Amino acid sequence: MGDIDQKIMNKVIKIAKKKETNFPESYIDDIAEAYVRRELTDKELETLITKVKKAYERSKVESGEAIGTVAAQSVGEPGTQMTMNTFHYAGVVELNVTLGLPRLIEIVDARKTISTPTMAIYFDEDHRFDDEFVKKTASTIAKITINDVLDDFHVDYGQMNVEIVIGPEKVKEKHLEFDDIILDIEKSFKKHTIDIDNTKITIAPKLDKRNKSGIQIRDIRLLADKIRDLQISGVKDVIRVIIRKDEEWVLHTEGSNLKSVLKMEGIDQVRTTTNHIHEIYTVLGIEAARNAIIKEALNTLEEQGLSVDIRHIMLVADMMTADGTVKSIGRHGISGTKSSVLARAAFEETGKHLLNASIRGEVDKLTGIIENIIIGQPIPLGTGSVSIMMKK
Repeated sequence: MGDIDQKIMNKVIKIAKKKETNFPESYIDDIAEAYVRRELTDKELETLITKVKKAYERSKVESGEAIGTVAAQSVGEPGTQMTMNTFHYAGVVELNVTLGLPRLIEIVDARKTISTPTMAIYFDEDHRFDDEFVKKTASTIAKITINDVLDDFHVDYGQMNVEIVIGPEKVKEKHLEFDDIILDIEKSFKKHTIDIDNTKITIAPKLDKRNKSGIQIRDIRLLADKIRDLQISGVKDVIRVIIRKDEEWVLHTEGSNLKSVLKMEGIDQVRTTTNHIHEIYTVLGIEAARNAIIKEALNTLEEQGLSVDIRHIMLVADMMTADGTVKSIGRHGISGTKSSVLARAAFEETGKHLLNASIRGEVDKLTGIIENIIIGQPIPLGTGSVSIMMKK
């Protein structure tokens, strides 16, 4: 920050203190930027700070406000206007990702397996414009099978074997080594007879003493499929990689494996991300998972042109991650583990909750909203959150 900028910052901070405001740092930065950009006078700067203070005070939540109910309405109502199931991802035509209501349900249900996991992989400063390095990394991450490097494939039912011819050009194009492919084949088909003649490889099942009827046609067919599908390169769970260039090179993947990708050379570990929240929780921890829930939910809503105040989504994310694990909102998560027996019974599986509570001899302290509504008492919110005691 230059000398003039520091002077302006000090001026803004001085006026803010004079007006008895307690703004976050980002507000001070924004006000200083507006002061310079709009070429305001000192008097106009004072007016601006006064108006921002009013708006800031007005945006605070009053004590006793039913924030849970407001958040539920604010997320639930726009949720009814969502349409699309899948859509092309961020301009990448080849990739489909789940969006709209199904994606929102996936997020709040904290699903362990999601329908379309995807990653955005960024590169560090030394490699983000290096075409060759990016292509090599993409081929290391993407799933490559024997089928992708074959020049010829022949199933010989007379000799009861499978002949494959590996194309040196295709191997080079995929940035692979011929010897590594041979090692993979030998490792995967240990119990078979393998004959290697330059790029031509013949694989045949060995005769099993227990199998009196000899090698069947079905065995050869199964072997052929197994050979074609043998994975010779790539990161587990990542099916394919799409390379894009906006301002820099970025990889988008179908399938996700954050742990393996972050260990790779040249990857920007700060910006590289996945849409799989449980994976983020496992690799980066609960704080990162909370941020991912907020980001994914906001993106899902914005994709549909819906604007929801971030504070409602932050509340949902806080509830889901408050006890150090990612919990769903529902009978297997937050609603099913409430401390109040009546609140649990009112949600789902009424008989089960009441029976278990009576077996354990649980006591309901009636501190929440639902249980007080059930028994017809004023709820501890708004005016009901204030208790008045009479002097003796």
